Amino acid sequence: MSIQAPNHPTMKAIVYHAYGSPDVLAPRAIEQPVLTDDGVLVRVHAASLNAGDWYALTGTPYVARIQQGLLKPRSRLLGTDFAGTVEAVGKDVTRFRPGDEVFGGRSGAIAEYVCVRNAVELKPANLTFEQAAAVPVAALTALQGLRDKGRIESGQQVLINGASGGVGTFAVQIAKAFGAEVTGVCSTRNVDLVRSLGADHVIDYTREDFTRSGQRYDLMLDVAGSRPWSACKRVLTPRATLVIVGAPKGNRLIGPLSHIVKVYLAAVRSSQKVVFFIAKFNKADMAVLRELLETGKVTPVIDRRYELSDIADAFRYLGEGHAQGKIVITV
Repeated sequence: MSIQAPNHPTMKAIVYHAYGSPDVLAPRAIEQPVLTDDGVLVRVHAASLNAGDWYALTGTPYVARIQQGLLKPRSRLLGTDFAGTVEAVGKDVTRFRPGDEVFGGRSGAIAEYVCVRNAVELKPANLTFEQAAAVPVAALTALQGLRDKGRIESGQQVLINGASGGVGTFAVQIAKAFGAEVTGVCSTRNVDLVRSLGADHVIDYTREDFTRSGQRYDLMLDVAGSRPWSACKRVLTPRATLVIVGAPKGNRLIGPLSHIVKVYLAAVRSSQKVVFFIAKFNKADMAVLRELLETGKVTPVIDRRYELSDIADAFRYLGEGHAQGKIVITV
């Protein structure tokens, strides 16, 4: 059984029917999602962009089209991160009620409404909708990468390569919350930002090669993917872990996978561990993020805000790859 949300049969959403540049994006009136018995219908106030949205828009790397659609996108909607107000709940939902302010993740989030099941949590009262929308994918990636894949421990030396982007700004703060001594790597213009997030040390990669610093790290979270394994291993302790969560765009065929595969193969015989993963939504980790946000241990960093009508400009800026923190869309 399903229920059509009352009085709102259609909604505005950003859609695309073909892979291409941001110019293929357009606002359209489409059918509002149907509320399921176990679902929560959310009126979206803000959404944010992630690297995955750029790959979905452009249809690159081509290998990803096996899932996304070979000649055109299977889904015409974009976005995952959202924050908004609960409009209605399914009959099996007891935790949320209409009027609750929430944040979470659901494909097709750059729209007026989403229907979400598990990937939703109450919005911290100390955050705006825009701030909350900046959190989900990037913060979950940082949390799961450091805690689950990197096995971070208090007192460890942790290196964040690419500390000023969406994932990196959360990673610096989350690593500090776990009690690590954190070094962030970024460009000159981002040094003050990374230091303000709590990094104990900041390396400007335009002035210093962090792989030749002589310092050794127990855990490296690599968001930038800017250095080969031969360089990375120099800064790792014998039993260290390198967690790869990002890489350069690479070629149009396999894209970032090129760098990831090269590092994996080069590290096969090493005592150090290399892990690549993609974050997954779950209720428990959304609750962990909410607590970190409510206690002020983690604060979202927003670079630019765009209106829904300026979505093409937002994607163009995303494609440049130089955002400090997150890019947010007000819906």
